[in-house]
Amino acid sequence: MSLAAGSATRQCPSATGSCVPPIADDIDALVFDFDGTLADTTGIHEQALRAALHPYGLDVDASWYRQHVGLSITDLLAELPGGRDLPHHEIMRHSRTHLLAAMNTIAPVACVVDLVRAARAARLPCAVASNASHLLVQPGIDALGLRNEFAVVVAREDATRGKPAPDLFTTAASRLGVPPQRCLAIDDAPAGITAARAAGMRVLTVTSGGHLASADEARENTERPDGSEERHARPALDQKR
Repeated sequence: MSLAAGSATRQCPSATGSCVPPIADDIDALVFDFDGTLADTTGIHEQALRAALHPYGLDVDASWYRQHVGLSITDLLAELPGGRDLPHHEIMRHSRTHLLAAMNTIAPVACVVDLVRAARAARLPCAVASNASHLLVQPGIDALGLRNEFAVVVAREDATRGKPAPDLFTTAASRLGVPPQRCLAIDDAPAGITAARAAGMRVLTVTSGGHLASADEARENTERPDGSEERHARPALDQKR
């Protein structure tokens, strides 16, 4: 469903001529995922996970990794064959150390950052809702130069359940003081899209080319003729913590 369907849209002041879509007039706030949505973090996340698993003789298959996009590192380790019996806290510590060392190398997803700027120019409040820890999300926001753009930052430790449960998105909406139904969520991962929909939000996703599209339209564009869904590697968000 188009964001414009059934409602008027506002053209954000800085969006003219850019890849930013119009935002429906009944949207009062935007809630963004971080990894893979605001920032292209695929490379450093995969490297960090591989480095943390190496001492235990485990590696990650690239296709498995893509299929588990959007899960927290705890859930990833639970799903990884042989991962349940590993020392999760030590692996998380090793992974986070690697990620923090590489944080100033992350690149923004340009269309998504343009949307943040356009929303703020239109005086719409913005939040982050991430399956990652504050220990990683806050430095990542700073690395992108977006510290002052978000009124609320919700990370994995702020909710009982991570994505695909809706808790992170509903917590962000509550802290913004905006009903979820009047929030637009932006998330590149299937788990995040499921979570945002469960929260009652409309959803934009990030396509494989780094552009924004409604989640429904993006799914239609990836369906095979036999009705099954083709998986594409997204620009980022392979691993979250």
